[in-house]
Amino acid sequence: MSGSIKPKKDYSLIIDNMKGKKYMRYEGDVYRPPSEANSLIIQLTIGCARNTCTFCSMYKDKNFRVRNLEEVIEDFKIARKYYPNGVKRIFLADGDALIVNTKDLLYLLKKIKQIFPEAERISTYAAPKDILSKTEEELKQLKEAGLDMLYVGLESGDDTILRDVKKGVTTEEMIEAGLKVKNAKMTLSMTLISGLGGKKRLKEHALNSAKVVSIIKPDYVGLLTLIVEKGVPLYDEVKSGKLELLTPTDVLEEMKIFLKNVDSEGTIFRSNHASNYISLAGTLNKDKNKLLQDIQRAEEYSRFKREEFRGL
Repeated sequence: MSGSIKPKKDYSLIIDNMKGKKYMRYEGDVYRPPSEANSLIIQLTIGCARNTCTFCSMYKDKNFRVRNLEEVIEDFKIARKYYPNGVKRIFLADGDALIVNTKDLLYLLKKIKQIFPEAERISTYAAPKDILSKTEEELKQLKEAGLDMLYVGLESGDDTILRDVKKGVTTEEMIEAGLKVKNAKMTLSMTLISGLGGKKRLKEHALNSAKVVSIIKPDYVGLLTLIVEKGVPLYDEVKSGKLELLTPTDVLEEMKIFLKNVDSEGTIFRSNHASNYISLAGTLNKDKNKLLQDIQRAEEYSRFKREEFRGL
């Protein structure tokens, strides 16, 4: 799971040579952050370059590749005809478009700005390793060219959990990547997954995540709640008893520990994903007391989203 939304079916369009018309292409299921619901979504890459996280079911049906740039640009030109009144936001899919080399990204961003000069924001998912592979100067060039926002899956600030779920990076690398994005003046949105360490590492997950967020101070932090789907490696750990899932009360306890210990002035905090048991929204640090009070009220009256209504 991730901070993404997947539609019930694939709404992508294909090239219809029989009728002499061309349509935007999209391969496989569409995944995007909730905040990109109204964005123009064009695939720059297909799938996820690493795809090793044990909790994630995304992109499993895709073999990773970078699309031909001219084909991507053609999709943008076609999209221009479908949206003559303008596009405010553009999201470059799939899982880690930032893996594309900087020269090609700069070329593409230039073309996007020419085709959609009215666009206010261009964003993409970014794996920490992909951020680390870029120099700070390269990130600044990408920002200047129009790549405004990166979505990064922090997942946890606990090294043991990151290793267990095969995230492929340490907290030290997460911090380095996050600060690199901030120094480049890009908007940084990071996600955490409540319950990822199970009951055994509830406290460590909360405290260490608060510590990492306090150092990076991202612009946005989204807190999701773990849902383990059949077919992912983590499902077997749950079935075997190796990982004990949190109850709604446990999840709220973990959230309280995180909020009491995080120090990230100005970070917009959200816990309103479909996976969450309760919805929270505020700005750190000024709304911490309110957020904690909201949690307390949910506990007192057992106001949790029913399990069948939770989703990805």
